[in-house]
Amino acid sequence: MKLRYKILFIAVALIGLSSCKDFLDKVPDTRVYLVNLDQLEQLLVTGYTDANYALVGELSSDNVIDNNSPSDDGVRYHLSYYSQADEQVYAWQDVDLDISSSDTPSGVWGGCYGAIAVANAVLEKVDEFEAAGMIEDEPITPADQARLDAIKGEAYMIRAYHHFILAQIFCMPYRGASLSASLPGIPYATAPEKELDPKYDRGTLQETYDKIEADLQLGLKYITDEYYEVPKNHFNVASSNSFAARFYLTKREYDKVVEYATAAFKGNDPKTMLNDGWWQDDFYYISDIGRYFTSIDRPSNMQLFTNYSTWWRRFLGYRFTCNRDAKRGTIQGPGPSWARCQYQNTKTKEKFAMMPCFNGVCGSAGGQEYGAYFAGTCFEQFEYTDKISGIGYCHEIRPEFTTEETLLMRAEANLFLGNIDAAFDDLYIWNQEHLSEDESRNYNHVELTKDQILSFYSYYDDPNRKDPGYNIVMKFHIDEVCPSDKYHMTNEIEPYMQCVQHFRRIQLVHMGNRWFDIKRFGFSIKHKMGISDVYTLEVLDPRYAIQIPNEVIGAGLEPNPRETNRAEGGYVVNSSDYVRVSD
Repeated sequence: MKLRYKILFIAVALIGLSSCKDFLDKVPDTRVYLVNLDQLEQLLVTGYTDANYALVGELSSDNVIDNNSPSDDGVRYHLSYYSQADEQVYAWQDVDLDISSSDTPSGVWGGCYGAIAVANAVLEKVDEFEAAGMIEDEPITPADQARLDAIKGEAYMIRAYHHFILAQIFCMPYRGASLSASLPGIPYATAPEKELDPKYDRGTLQETYDKIEADLQLGLKYITDEYYEVPKNHFNVASSNSFAARFYLTKREYDKVVEYATAAFKGNDPKTMLNDGWWQDDFYYISDIGRYFTSIDRPSNMQLFTNYSTWWRRFLGYRFTCNRDAKRGTIQGPGPSWARCQYQNTKTKEKFAMMPCFNGVCGSAGGQEYGAYFAGTCFEQFEYTDKISGIGYCHEIRPEFTTEETLLMRAEANLFLGNIDAAFDDLYIWNQEHLSEDESRNYNHVELTKDQILSFYSYYDDPNRKDPGYNIVMKFHIDEVCPSDKYHMTNEIEPYMQCVQHFRRIQLVHMGNRWFDIKRFGFSIKHKMGISDVYTLEVLDPRYAIQIPNEVIGAGLEPNPRETNRAEGGYVVNSSDYVRVSD
């Protein structure tokens, strides 16, 4: 079946032909064959997906609500969706609308496999060069081999990363070697597609992870920063190690998480590698905030991805957005060291706690009634192709790997390794990063301590509390999702893990990664939709795995299972029809 691969070679038009005879004298082949190292490096620039998984991840998670559903005090709106596919994603239905968009499951699938195709084309040519010992009829020199190794390193990282994203979205969470061996994976492409109608099978999730790990380790072996003009636009030493930490976090191999997260800092004190945008005074437009936080000049940004995406436009008064509990659980809600930092919505008069650093860098929709957003992780940067006509391309720049996320990964790993002090140190650094050097601007923010963590998360875990919970404290089922003989959630580390998942939710807001955390932690969430519909996603619900695109299923690939009848309270799921069968 066809996986919507991008073309595996560079295609160009035959132009400037002087005569029909000249045309007839030429081989009717418009391919430009890769013949030197410069071409391999140039082709790898296109080896990063132009799709954005943020929309699929955020609409599937608890970071978005339906404004057309009544709030606790009965307020609801009559807003339109931006895309019909938004309704399907939000309801955890199979998506068959607006499939041409790069923001949909179809777009993510095609974008990732397109990037993988580029990596495979490059790796095939590298193998040919090395087997022949020649490049353009010249023997490979030590300098050539060093460049070839660097090219291999980036290509292996590209292939591993994009398969990993596909697995995170279209598969169930990793469940350990035994359980993952019985779950469907995704087709793992390791060679250029050359047949007209090739056939693929999904294999198992364990096989998928094994192949990702093999490519990841090869990438780490060869990756270098030496040949990049702008390292942050490529897989580099820092981002490759951060990706390795993310990969092993899903496998619960916590010693490796600490190893690779620490290596991502390259011997530097992470305190010197944090984002410095929170207290800038020269932001005039919202776009200035987006450009600043996603700049290659920010020390925290290890790698940036550029996508075609209209995700940000959902915040401009449309139906599904970050509002109510979603907003209070992320950018405009309380936390262990800023619970006393109280603000008031000037229009709705609602009072709420908020990290002071978010004051001035958040945008709002519908005069603050329909939701809010942090411009530093999702703002659209429009590329005009015709300014007079106002047309062009919608881009978003993703800070895909950052110091802050890497710190939080190391903190989580250290908790399960029993190193609470080390975990707290990283949580403390993350918290301090959001403070101003001018104490007066921190506005009732208190120093983060272990006691603050224990007190705050035990309060929000108390069903008798007076304040709304905003889903800040979640019930962990990580030991059920991915059983381990070595590591277990304990009462001692749980408050700190609540802090980790809360900080991660804030750090990665609007980027889609919260969906991955929901799956690997085994969170159960609800989506209220319309006037009275409520959809519940239970632990290990089959809809944890987004359905693979309809056009791919139609070409013969096995779809994700959509039926379960679990005694503890599951669903019978058939396409878009969900019926609760027990409580």
